[in-house]
Amino acid sequence: MSTASLSKPRLERMRLVMSAHIERKDLPGLVALVSHRDDADVQTLGSLGFQNPAPMQRDTIFRIASISKIITAAAAMILVEECKIRLDESIEPWLPELANRRVLKSIGSDLEDTVPANRAITLRDLLTYTMGFGSVMAMPGTYPIQKFIRDYRVGGDGPSLPSQEITTDEWLRRLGSLPLLAQPGERWMYHVSGDVLGALIARVSGQSLGAFLRERIFDPLGMKDTGFWVPPDKLQRMPGFYAFNRQTNRLDYFDDPAHTAWRSEPAFESGGGGLVSTIDDYFAFTRAMLHPGQILSRATVDLMTSDQLTPAQRAGAEVFFGTHSSWGLGMAVDTARKDIFHMPGRFGWTGGFGTTAYVDPANDMIGILFTQRMMDSPEPPKVFTDFWTLAYAAME
Repeated sequence: MSTASLSKPRLERMRLVMSAHIERKDLPGLVALVSHRDDADVQTLGSLGFQNPAPMQRDTIFRIASISKIITAAAAMILVEECKIRLDESIEPWLPELANRRVLKSIGSDLEDTVPANRAITLRDLLTYTMGFGSVMAMPGTYPIQKFIRDYRVGGDGPSLPSQEITTDEWLRRLGSLPLLAQPGERWMYHVSGDVLGALIARVSGQSLGAFLRERIFDPLGMKDTGFWVPPDKLQRMPGFYAFNRQTNRLDYFDDPAHTAWRSEPAFESGGGGLVSTIDDYFAFTRAMLHPGQILSRATVDLMTSDQLTPAQRAGAEVFFGTHSSWGLGMAVDTARKDIFHMPGRFGWTGGFGTTAYVDPANDMIGILFTQRMMDSPEPPKVFTDFWTLAYAAME
């Protein structure tokens, strides 16, 4: 390793601050990675669970949730580079279930109160999350469409487990039976575009999404522990996963590792949030995005990591973007300095299952934090903001 570019005393400060979150029982454990130039530091703190005192390990397999989205976007752009699909082409030839869309006149309309879509959904719409369907940021029961989103299990209404999912074909059929919430290309809406993107990759490639990711991304990058399920010989490396129970005011299992929902191949491979991975596997992927050439070209990564939204498309998504970031093709992109760790051009995302990963090309820096506690809101938890503050402070 070349001359160190991370401050040892400041990395020790990170260890102490991160350990304090564990000592307060905010979460049982975590794995944190900071890489600056040729210097990398990994910290494994705490245990695999409140009920399992086994120490957290560097090869612990985490449910990475929505930072799966960046990998799925990269897979789609592999197909674009091969000219098998183009950014502004309709997805209808591959996903006929989503053809001839109708759109609610307003978010509060009944399902029959619609107008025709102005145009077909394109690959660009999926990558920019402007397909016209996604999370409804309102209390359950506020609008008629919310009941159907929940009952049909098409996503956008909170986290779910792989064991609760329906098949991809049935998921597409149900999604296609519902009207869009906005015109294609009109505004950014969270999550569902990532799952449609995964289904599109499968149809275009003629492979399952998992098989395509394995062949084109995971194997070339040596990501041996990343996938949509965990084989029996690796199950002991999965930590407990917890969510805050507001009724009991405590952290309860959301996914018990002894009976984890990731123990068998899922009926639906969620490109928007279904992957598991380790810190080193995800580090390999982020390095490939920081230094393109192995899976994608520099030109493609530059496009993916540039702001692709207009102010009108971004309106209403302030809870996700604040005033400092926007969205590229499949990931968030910082556009302004607001905090120590915001840097224009920095790209990445967070996952609702307690994961965050960003790449900062200007500083040749990567940060990844994996925890096993579900986020309580779209606002980042203190353990996230503390990690990013300390990661940036550690750079020399």
